[in-house]
Order: sequence, then structure tokens, then C-alpha cells
Amino acid sequence: MLVIDSIRKQFGDLVAVDSVSLSIAAGEIFGLLGPNGAGKTTTVNMCVGLLRPDRGSIAIGDTGDPTNKDVRRLVGVAPQSLAIYDEMSGRENVTFFGKMQGLRGSELKERVAWALEFVGLADRQQDKASEYSGGMKRRLNLAIAVVHKPKLLLLDEPTVGVDPQSRNAIFEHILALREMDTTIIYTTHYMEEAQRLCDRVGIMDRGNLLAIDSVDGLIETHGGASRVIATRPDGEAVEMQTDDPLAELQRLQSNGGLQTFHVERANLETVFLNLTGRALRDE
Repeated sequence: MLVIDSIRKQFGDLVAVDSVSLSIAAGEIFGLLGPNGAGKTTTVNMCVGLLRPDRGSIAIGDTGDPTNKDVRRLVGVAPQSLAIYDEMSGRENVTFFGKMQGLRGSELKERVAWALEFVGLADRQQDKASEYSGGMKRRLNLAIAVVHKPKLLLLDEPTVGVDPQSRNAIFEHILALREMDTTIIYTTHYMEEAQRLCDRVGIMDRGNLLAIDSVDGLIETHGGASRVIATRPDGEAVEMQTDDPLAELQRLQSNGGLQTFHVERANLETVFLNLTGRALRDE
């Protein structure tokens, strides 16, 4: 659905994206995981045609260049900076953007009604967006992005600043869109979101794509050993690194017994730390 070939984007002395290449299959949820400033948003902006790469190419589906208006109609985007008009109602916002995507007449009405129902805003559709909570605005942003049935959906930090209830609702909407065969690129700096939603994850930092794999594959390749912390019945503390924590716990149990134990397994945060030498939430 999307092929990115060696794209680079530089702003003055800052190289925001440096020789990034990846291919995303139709129906996949692909996560771009990295801290703020990693280059995720710049990559998204090039994928939707808002920025042109200084070099390299991007192809969407069988059609090609995302700067082409016909290609851009295949794409939906929910940007990190909310793309809504506060003085318009929820319904007016979705209708306006549906018209921008070429929808008219009964098809427009049906798609607007579906999008508002899909994100749980049908009962508040006549209210001005300025009256919405932060989570509701994020859901309206999503409704605008999907009203025209895009084949490729780009979600840039879609849960920033929302409450836990709205966050979980957004997760459910994303998984529902995958069931509709929508291809999704999901950028986030929240490890648990990538782990919960994404089929594959690309680890991005300082403009570079460092590794791509499933979550389990990334952890297996780059996560390192698990840490076992235990106490024996006599109070002795035991701490060790091991690739097989279950076998190590069995050994400790058979050799003097265990009072308590705790296993810290590698996760995406560990992967990021091992790849970059810094924590995922470092700025």
C-alpha cells in the first residue's frame, strides 16, 4: 500500500529524516515509535504530500506520488495538531472535509452520519467543536480523517492529551478500521500503544529508522536478557540477568527455595534504550 524509498528531509542544518525506507502492506497497522523530534511527523507529512522529500520517493498503492490530488484522495490523515474548526459544529466539520474529498449528495450525508456514529459523536454532532472535550476533539479529528473511506490512514500521535476513556475508544476505532482493510500508519512515543495496536513497529530516532519488526521480533532481537530478582527463605537477595527466567527460577527453587521473586522482561522501552543508548521519553 505504501513504499518509501530512501527519503531525506533537511531544514537548514537539521536533518529531520535521513534515508528512511520501508514498505507497508495493505491492511497492516504499522507503528512509528520514537520520542518527540525523532522525525515521525515529518515522515507523515511527506507521505501525505504536504512536504516533498529532498531526495528519495514515496508511492501509494498503484497510483504513485502523494502530491497528486487523485492519490491524496486515497489517504486520510489525523494530524497531531487538531484540524478542526471550533466555531463549526461536529457535523459541519465532517461535512466540510467530506466535500473537500469530493463527496456530494446522498453519499456525503451517509458518510458523515457513519463517521460521526463510528467515533461516538452522533449525539453531540450539532454542538460546536469549541464545546467538545479534548478527547471528543480527537475523535472528531478521526471522523474527519475517515469520512471518505481512505485506503491509507495516517494517525500522528492521535491520543496526545486525551483522557483514558477517550484513549481506549480511539484504540477500538483503530482496530475496527483494520477489520475494514484500512492500512494504518500510527506514530506514537507511547510504547504501550505500539505494543497493543501494531502488527509491525519501526523504531525511529533523530531522523533514522533503526529497526523494523513485529513487537516480539524487536524484543527478541534487541531486548536483551530478562532480569530475575528473588529472595530466599533466609532473606538472602538474588539478582541476575538470564535469557531463560523460568529455568533460572526452577534452579533457584530446587537449590534452597524461594521466598519471593519478580521477573523484569524486556519490552519496547528496553529495545529503544539498547538501540539508542537513551530512554524512549528523553527529549
